[in-house]
Amino acid sequence: MNTIHDQTYKNFQNVLSINVGGVFLGMKHVLKVMREQGSGSIINTSSVDGLRGSPGLFPYSTSKHAVVGLTKTAALENAEKKIRVNSIHPSPVGTSMMDEVEEGLGEGSQNTLQDSIPMGEYAEAVDIANLAIFLGSDESKFITGSEYRIDGGMGAQM
Repeated sequence: MNTIHDQTYKNFQNVLSINVGGVFLGMKHVLKVMREQGSGSIINTSSVDGLRGSPGLFPYSTSKHAVVGLTKTAALENAEKKIRVNSIHPSPVGTSMMDEVEEGLGEGSQNTLQDSIPMGEYAEAVDIANLAIFLGSDESKFITGSEYRIDGGMGAQM
């Protein structure tokens, strides 16, 4: 983890290219199809870090904030075509990627990260999937441009 003044521009560009560029390209290509059919639902994945500042994680946090802007803009540009665009904002999820993050942070980091979640544990992938299923279904037909935290209460601390 580097602070802004320690970060390299190359790393900053790489993170934005993946996290923002990937969302942009995915939406660009699927929106063509959805606009032709006159409906659809796009669910962009951001992070709790896309809704707050995150010291030491500025490229990641910046990229996840950008996903919010892309989501809201796409929601407004496509609402008349009945295309819904929303973002989900998970806390850390108990996956192998999180294991790698903890390993990089050093011993005791898991407890520190889990302690920052009021529910005291990482989300499970199925928790995120259940929210995505709802947002992709007709049950959410009037929801667009919204941000959904799935964070075990982290947002309630703000």
